[in-house]
Amino acid sequence: MTARVGIVVRTRRRPDFLRRALDDIAAQTFADRHVVVVNDGGDPGEVDHVVAAADVDAEVVHLVPGEGGRCVAANTGVRAAGTEFVVLHDDDDRWHPEFLARTLAWFDTHPADFAVSVTTEIVYEEQRDGHWLEVGRAPFWAGMQRISLTEMMSVNRAVPISVLYRSAVHDEVGWYDESLDAVEDWDFYLRVLAHGGFGFLAGEPLAFWTQRPDATGVAANSMFALAEAHLHDDAVVRDRALAEWTRREGEGLPLYIAALQEQVLARFDERIDELAGRLRDEIREDVRREIDAHQPVWSRLRRLRRRADRG
Repeated sequence: MTARVGIVVRTRRRPDFLRRALDDIAAQTFADRHVVVVNDGGDPGEVDHVVAAADVDAEVVHLVPGEGGRCVAANTGVRAAGTEFVVLHDDDDRWHPEFLARTLAWFDTHPADFAVSVTTEIVYEEQRDGHWLEVGRAPFWAGMQRISLTEMMSVNRAVPISVLYRSAVHDEVGWYDESLDAVEDWDFYLRVLAHGGFGFLAGEPLAFWTQRPDATGVAANSMFALAEAHLHDDAVVRDRALAEWTRREGEGLPLYIAALQEQVLARFDERIDELAGRLRDEIREDVRREIDAHQPVWSRLRRLRRRADRG
């Protein structure tokens, strides 16, 4: 019998993180799941060893080095899962033990929704004595109450560890775009939001997005290690959408908005220059008053010299 939810774990040469992720999945209170570990070009023996020792049954798919990538790994895992619902659990992130139970309960009461996200907390980690330890936490989009297409168009407001969705939505909006090296989740969420409902479970954090700003190599987060790719692919997604709009509606409105943006930016720069000049004058006057108050002799000599120069 097919499990209700598929959990896709993307991993690459990070056995310690993979071990932790599988322990995290084993701690879930909801057990009707199919775990698919996608080894994205790492050592097959190493991954098989970690999975065999874990307290959770998992299918392992090995991708040949050079033939994978974040999107290929995601698509491969979702297809292999073959479940009604699916979620990407990257090897370094974590969940509240009731993440699956609560998100699946959302779909029971919101049958029209295609996806649901949860309140998420950023967990900062640092390596100490060979181990990654938590050193701090911060809310991810504190106070957020919903997933909005308008806000998502500005910046991504969800991360894979926080989103459970119906796998059938891929038939409607397509798969993760394998031409992208980054922002594949944001691109996918935009398409889902344009197509249908995207719920949000507010309240206590149920997903934990780990970040290691100082990490390098395989331990680094994609948002830091792939910073340039994020900027590039963000522009690709936006340019592609703009091109589709202009083909359908023409260039008039985009051209007007672009010109208006330039005017706003120019006025903003002028205003900044005005404020900077005023601030310099105020600082200069404050310094002069301070000198006059504490060094009256030097202040008087300075005024006498100015008068002599004018004479």
